[in-house]
Amino acid sequence: MNSTLTKFLVCSIFTALLFNCSKTEEQKQFTIAEYEAAAKHMDRSLYRLVHNQVSNVSFANGNKLIYSTNTEDGKRFVLTDATSKTKATAFDHENLASLLSKELDKEVKATALPIYNVTISEDLENINFSTSNKKFSYNIDEKYLTEKQGNTKKYSRNEHVSPNGKLAAYIDNYNLWIRDLETNKKTQVTFDGEKDYGYATNNAGWIKSDGAVLKWSPNSDKIATFQQDARGVGMMYLTSTNVGHPRLEAWKHPLPGDEKIFTIERVIIHLNNKPKTVRLKMGKDFQRGTTTDHIAGRNNELLDAQWNKEGTKFAFVSSSRDHKIAHLQIADANTGKVTSIHKEEVDTYYESGVNAENWKVLFDSNEFIWYSEKTNWGHIYLYDLKTKKLKNQITTGNWLVKQVKNIDEKNRVIYFSAGGKEEGNPYHNYYYKINFDGSNMVNLTPSKGTHNVSFNNDYSLFVDTYSTTTSAPISVLRDNSGEKIMDLETADISKLKERNWQAPVEFSVKARDENTDIYGIMCLPSHYDESKKYPVLNYIYPGPQSGSVGNYGFRPVWRDFQAVAELGFVVVAVDAMGTPMRSKSFHDAYYGNMGDNGLPDNITAIKQLAKKYKGMDTERVGIWGHSGGGFASTRAVFAYPEFYDVAVSGAGNHDNRNYEADWGEKWQGLLQKGNIEGKADGTTNYDNQANQLIAKDLKGKLLITHGSMDNNVPPSNTMLVVEALINANKDFDMILYPNKRHGYGNMTNYMTRKRWDYFVTHLLDAKPAKGFKIK
Repeated sequence: MNSTLTKFLVCSIFTALLFNCSKTEEQKQFTIAEYEAAAKHMDRSLYRLVHNQVSNVSFANGNKLIYSTNTEDGKRFVLTDATSKTKATAFDHENLASLLSKELDKEVKATALPIYNVTISEDLENINFSTSNKKFSYNIDEKYLTEKQGNTKKYSRNEHVSPNGKLAAYIDNYNLWIRDLETNKKTQVTFDGEKDYGYATNNAGWIKSDGAVLKWSPNSDKIATFQQDARGVGMMYLTSTNVGHPRLEAWKHPLPGDEKIFTIERVIIHLNNKPKTVRLKMGKDFQRGTTTDHIAGRNNELLDAQWNKEGTKFAFVSSSRDHKIAHLQIADANTGKVTSIHKEEVDTYYESGVNAENWKVLFDSNEFIWYSEKTNWGHIYLYDLKTKKLKNQITTGNWLVKQVKNIDEKNRVIYFSAGGKEEGNPYHNYYYKINFDGSNMVNLTPSKGTHNVSFNNDYSLFVDTYSTTTSAPISVLRDNSGEKIMDLETADISKLKERNWQAPVEFSVKARDENTDIYGIMCLPSHYDESKKYPVLNYIYPGPQSGSVGNYGFRPVWRDFQAVAELGFVVVAVDAMGTPMRSKSFHDAYYGNMGDNGLPDNITAIKQLAKKYKGMDTERVGIWGHSGGGFASTRAVFAYPEFYDVAVSGAGNHDNRNYEADWGEKWQGLLQKGNIEGKADGTTNYDNQANQLIAKDLKGKLLITHGSMDNNVPPSNTMLVVEALINANKDFDMILYPNKRHGYGNMTNYMTRKRWDYFVTHLLDAKPAKGFKIK
């Protein structure tokens, strides 16, 4: 080697080393103190700094109500009189605290009374409450405490208690049993249940429990339920990580395209002296619902089901496998005869409301109310039960009914929540009433914002609490016409502001079509300076059953948005097209193409925001999400590598052919194999949503995570992507949590920190704080 070449190489190496040393020295090293300061913005204790909020409302004696409020000095219970428009402390807090301290043999503070389910008696002499698994009554004037004895019947979480509180239904060896809660006598009521063909089985594939799914008749003498046929349905498997033989978890879990999926055979069980099962005279139903991908609601209540008050007729809605057909039927409880009432068929999927069933059979007046989006907006319609003909459309307009809250059949008035009718943010929740014939519609909650209400029994009074993303909750008492009777409480957030609380920026921009308004929130660091550049972080949950924000009411903590923003980012969350609570066409935006994930709207929103907020650096963009958000965030760096640089993906359903059947078949359609777009080469209509098929396009950084025992989104979803990335010789990072479920359990904070570290490293080109732990 000649001397000139040697000098050149030495010089080059020296220059490279100097450059790298310089770069290393210039890299910011985050400290634990900086991370801790950021983490304070996601501390759940911040909720306690919002004072004077109304909660636990209970009405009594028509015009009286009691509620609790968290003052700066502690919890306080307030008694309000709607007639005199007065309010006062409901009882002697100090005295009750003293009595409870003796009764419970522990110190009870008057400013933190540990009581719940607080009600006031109709004669206004006593308050009733629960504490320490006991029930008490406290006399307000005489100031004495009485424990209520012998009225509490214990039952397990898997038992379904009857309306009269005397019986509990449960499953034993695939059959339904009844237990008398007073005598503990157990009675078997079905006898032909067997493995994979049991009664009241709670298994939807993605969720399962040992609770019995059923609907009690109002007089507690009958049960409407089903026999689930899982015979021949495919299995799902998970194995634990441990020393020695792994534990196998295996259960029935149908997938899109399976020849056999869950079906149900509807039955009505008569209890009486000799239990009898009446099988409804109809074919098998698909296990589908009009509001969810399950037929069991809270407390294992059978969904899309309604009894008449006598318990002689049972109304229900059957849905087709692809959710395109909803069929209202009524069964005779004694004979099992089924009568067809109404059927609606749509091009995509039918839903009966926003997280609520808005159909109702009015047996006394021979009418029924039906929910439909046939005008592109969700509205309610009144039909004649005998002729089955439409009587009139009840609600109309370019807005949607969300949830029917109460139907006053005597006065023929319907109370409901809705969105989009008032000016401003269409996601704000308002309450209305309207006559059956569509006349006299009244906005009961006229103040701007998102409203939550608590009505008294006859709906003549209600507490209205409203807020926005930037304005704290205000609670007022209103009458049946929406007129304000009196102010109750206005939340005080001064202590929250003292902790450097930052209000999110609520925004509205144009969607991908350059016409539709879309909404979202943005969190800027408290030290935001437009002369500097901040990488953008995009939080995403694409739905389609919900969006990234959805609720635009007040929150002291928006996940960890503000916390991570404090490290030097701008955080953006968007409710994109393809999510609910808007028009039907808005919700249907990417039906049949779940790989869309609303990403085009997220991208255009960020670009529009950056024109106004000059500190946003759209050359450095990260994205993250969990579950559907994990699917979407991974998709982002595969499909849009020119925009998204870094993704952190948690437990993604990366190919819905590996997720439960109902989910994919509702939003993507029934699986069609081969001959897609004229191709007979094995392609399917699910290819456009399969992340592993475009994993080769990864250019940026990807941290992909999953729990090894995730029984909601099976980890095989992630392993498909991992295999594709390896085959494409792509570099990526991965965390597989051994023995963790969908939410990662006690590893959640660890994952949050790892996400922060990943974005700090790859977008800020900085060094994460060493040894920091989120508590």
